[in-house]
Amino acid sequence: MKIVILGAGQVGGSLAEALASERNDIVLVDSDEKTLRELRDRIDIGVVNGHASHPDVLMNAGIEDADILVAVTNNDETNMAACQIAHSLFRVPTKIARVRASSYLQYPELFDNQAIPIDVLISPEQLVSEYIARLMEHPGALQVLDFAGGRVQLVTVLAVQGGPLVGHQLRYLREHMPKVDTRVAAIYRRNRPIIPQGDTVLEAGDEVFFIAARADIRAVMSELRRLEHGYKRVVIAGGGNIGLRLATKLENRYSVKIIERSHERCVFLSEELSHTIILHGSASDQELLLEENIEDTDVFLALTNDDEANIMSSLLAKRLGARKVMTLINNRAYVDLVQGGEIDIAISPQQNTIGSLLTHVRRGDMVNVHSLRRGAAEAIEVVAHGDERTSKVVGKKIEDIDLPEGASIGAIVRETENGSEVLMAHDDVIVQSDDHVIVFLVDRRQTRHVEQLFQVGFGFF
Repeated sequence: MKIVILGAGQVGGSLAEALASERNDIVLVDSDEKTLRELRDRIDIGVVNGHASHPDVLMNAGIEDADILVAVTNNDETNMAACQIAHSLFRVPTKIARVRASSYLQYPELFDNQAIPIDVLISPEQLVSEYIARLMEHPGALQVLDFAGGRVQLVTVLAVQGGPLVGHQLRYLREHMPKVDTRVAAIYRRNRPIIPQGDTVLEAGDEVFFIAARADIRAVMSELRRLEHGYKRVVIAGGGNIGLRLATKLENRYSVKIIERSHERCVFLSEELSHTIILHGSASDQELLLEENIEDTDVFLALTNDDEANIMSSLLAKRLGARKVMTLINNRAYVDLVQGGEIDIAISPQQNTIGSLLTHVRRGDMVNVHSLRRGAAEAIEVVAHGDERTSKVVGKKIEDIDLPEGASIGAIVRETENGSEVLMAHDDVIVQSDDHVIVFLVDRRQTRHVEQLFQVGFGFF
């Protein structure tokens, strides 16, 4: 496919890198010539220097024969204008835009072909706040991802000495929990992937990715580590768009405080939120944290736009006794440096946004794409179509499907007369048409193979 990406920032650059490695024709547009030059030297893409919404610049990028436009500049208005121009002048089939301002997002009727023609709207703030809210539901999880509308979840946990399954083979899990069906999709041991087998012995320190029905997640987690008590008291550092969205989601279930530097923003937050306590000050102010009993805080969330401020306030909160610390980090180079030390979870908005974008630019009927381990691995939800004659997966047992090396099917969600049925992917399960199949890829470079596997032959049409 030919894909024109507007904006060479963290999201645009990462997306270009991901898509170029899948043999797409990528052109990246940005007004920063130095950034474009650095990206072009590193990856095989075309670049155009200029204003992203100007028609002549878009023409230089080859917009006339583009399949997809992805507008992810830092300016909402530029992204919206570019989609309008791509539709009105060049009839680009699919237009994806990042829009941050909630003022626009609360009017979904704005974004259709009769108004501003955007086919897919991406809101990083919304994606990140939803992601953090899922983490709050499962204390002790490093990552929680939804599939099939939340009926199935992929959860990442760190196996801890003393967990019932630690030191035992994975097959022991089924014996120990006969009424709970789950599947371990992958294990990372000392940062190296292991494809799990029944005789794989789990070790303390293993990063375990498992898939289960939403209702069974907590039971499976209890096999890998001692269950943590639910969270009650939450402190959010930063009352920006993410902090506000998250507080709105959490304030009716938790005791929430927001620390915000701007007095004007504090006034706004107090008008928008009903049960959240708004504190004017700096999250790096030790006296303020102590006054607010940081030692009794269950979760400290650093969500400002400043990576360094987030890291420093998180380290301070942890030293002063906060039970769990989650930190928003935009710079990908910092994520590996800080996670797993005093900072419990480093949250990358780019990784969340990239996964959502990839869902809409991949071939095949992709419902969800989640980018994992800084983009090295992926979890995909794809719908199987066709029949035994036209499909390479429909009508086959899972053990007979020609999956690429490092890929495994974790679960299937099937619609029945009685509602949705969640099937763990055991070898004898047969894939049916319209099944939602959840595939885990240790090596995301195998994504193309999975796309081809689920494509339907011409006989189907």
